[in-house]
Amino acid sequence: MRFEFVADEHVKVKTFLKKHEISKSLLAKIKFSGGSIQVNGKKQNAIYLLDVGDKVVIDIPAEEGFSSLCAVEKELDIVYEDEHFLVLNKPAGVASIPSVNHSNTMANFVKAYYISKHYENQQIHIVTRLDRDTSGLMLFAKHGYAHARLDKQLQKKIIEKRYYALVKGSTPLKSEGDIIAPIAREDRSIITRCVAKNGKYAHTSYKVLAHYGDIYLVDIHLHTGRTHQIRVHFSYIGFPLLGDDLYGGSLTDGITRQALHCHSLRFYNPFHKEVVNKSSPIPEDFQAVIQKLSNKKE
Repeated sequence: MRFEFVADEHVKVKTFLKKHEISKSLLAKIKFSGGSIQVNGKKQNAIYLLDVGDKVVIDIPAEEGFSSLCAVEKELDIVYEDEHFLVLNKPAGVASIPSVNHSNTMANFVKAYYISKHYENQQIHIVTRLDRDTSGLMLFAKHGYAHARLDKQLQKKIIEKRYYALVKGSTPLKSEGDIIAPIAREDRSIITRCVAKNGKYAHTSYKVLAHYGDIYLVDIHLHTGRTHQIRVHFSYIGFPLLGDDLYGGSLTDGITRQALHCHSLRFYNPFHKEVVNKSSPIPEDFQAVIQKLSNKKE
């Protein structure tokens, strides 16, 4: 892929490109794997000294897909796509990446999609993952440079994700609030997490949208991205998610997967210099539970 820049200071090429989040490893790939750097139409190296106004063009080699990742054909619910990014609506029950237990995953489906489209870059770059039973929006970068630029946004907390959840508790839930509690891996488990003093800082904000007796529909904003953060935090305050038996959630209220859906995704597209803000409607299994609870209230 080709990217063009105009130098705005008198520095070496590598120093200038670092400002545009071209890493040392990417520069090495350009140098040794068939890419190129041109300044004003002439090939140059990374230590060439730029003048203000110089036109810098980099050609990044194509990325081959990993042979260990099998392509599996599956219709995708595409919410947004350009030459750099792909946003999909993931159904519940599908893992993000392959594991010992899961081979029909979003990564497998996206690989098949890339092959069918004959895309130059075939590697799968997942920017935002979702747990297998969480539905909603997932963000993919379509090449390594795009992934690197979004990783910077993740570090700076520029990417915003919001979730719907159905939670249940024995006491009233405040209309809105913040849950700030450190999260660590539970002893003797490689899966479950818990609130623990020695854990990593975790911050979750929420607002109640509706309630049906002891069940609440909440809108959640993640300020950090710890494993199982929403599930752990709401269990910690006594309001586990419906269907989430791993963290104490009820399995008798009409939904048997964790009632969690990523409904909003907002990020900055640095290539088109615009904010991308996408949404996903509340899923059918949520609607069925809400309808049943609403009928009981009438």
